[in-house]
Amino acid sequence: MLVLCCCGGVAIGASSDSPAGPGKKGAAPATSATKSVGAAAPAPAIVDLTASAPASASSTPESSRAASPPPQVQIRTVSSTTRIDYPTRTVKDATLPRGTKKIRIRGIAGVRTLTYQVTVTDGVQTAKKLIRSVVTRQPVTQVVSVGTKQTRRCDPNYSGACVPIASDVDCSGGSGNGPAYVAGPVRVIGSDIYDLDRDGDGVGCDD
Repeated sequence: MLVLCCCGGVAIGASSDSPAGPGKKGAAPATSATKSVGAAAPAPAIVDLTASAPASASSTPESSRAASPPPQVQIRTVSSTTRIDYPTRTVKDATLPRGTKKIRIRGIAGVRTLTYQVTVTDGVQTAKKLIRSVVTRQPVTQVVSVGTKQTRRCDPNYSGACVPIASDVDCSGGSGNGPAYVAGPVRVIGSDIYDLDRDGDGVGCDD
């Protein structure tokens, strides 16, 4: 009797082997009978995971590429200038006719220098910070004179003395009642509108 263990089942077989006797020639070969005990479990299927497994989600074609280079950051210091307007001051001047203006000292604008720290990333400015502000040239104040001198308005019909323009003018020291007066002599070069030349010789207030 032969007991075989295979795949979770047991097979029992009987073997009959008749030795050939000396007097028996050409004996039939031994026959064997096998009896299965219990149903033999089917062999589990073997799956080749290496051939059929899908590619991992983490594996991408980009994994073979070279890593991107880091950004190129540069820090620079740059300077620029800006104008400082000059102030203006006015002063009174009694030697100038009233209302007249004259520049005595011409103003000059000042200069301010600004220094910045600039950050450039891959050729593009990404930050700018003011780190210093210095006045490199002081402005010069402009001085303007304003005249305060009273100017007399003289009648253009007379010369030699200023005959004021008024409703009436008389010779100083005479009998006239003004309201304005002139000290002669005065020459009549136009119309004697104030009747200063009493004797008609072309000169008034000559007495």
